[in-house]
Amino acid sequence: MEQHNIKIFRLFLFSLLLTISISSCGELSEEQSAQVDEALSDSLTSTTESWDVDMEIIEDGTKKMRLFGSYAATYTTEDSSSTRVKGPVIIHLYDSTGTITTRAYSERAVYDADNAIFELFGDVRVNTADNRKLTSEYLKWIQSEDIISTPKFVIITTPSDSIAGTGFEGTTDLSDDYTIEKPTGQFVID
Repeated sequence: MEQHNIKIFRLFLFSLLLTISISSCGELSEEQSAQVDEALSDSLTSTTESWDVDMEIIEDGTKKMRLFGSYAATYTTEDSSSTRVKGPVIIHLYDSTGTITTRAYSERAVYDADNAIFELFGDVRVNTADNRKLTSEYLKWIQSEDIISTPKFVIITTPSDSIAGTGFEGTTDLSDDYTIEKPTGQFVID
């Protein structure tokens, strides 16, 4: 709704500036021209909407990720591009053989295409092929580094233990090489 109001405001501003420039008797001053250019460049945003989203990321001919969602809107400006996905959102991550290694679920997601960063919001769950699980309310995934993190409360469950805490950083496979800043819970030490 807020995005719709912004579009209406920009359209109104554009119409007002166009009316002023057409109705003025003389040329626009340099300052007025700069203001018109700034207002117009600020409103040059394209939006693409999709329903029943099924998006894949393929690198070097290999499927790396597949995302499903009920609705997506992609906002593109001269400087950036981001896609907002409404859920339920389901993400499958694949290894080099095409086998699903990790599944993630959330209520919504934002994909920053320029930086290859996903942010998952609301009832976030991550399940790996070797039965490791993570739950949180927010998760950030930096694709290029295969790093997931959250400053929020997180619970990690493995076949042998569980741990909870606030602040997490690790890889998408939830291997034992992760950090929880303020841990609590039970775990087995060999």
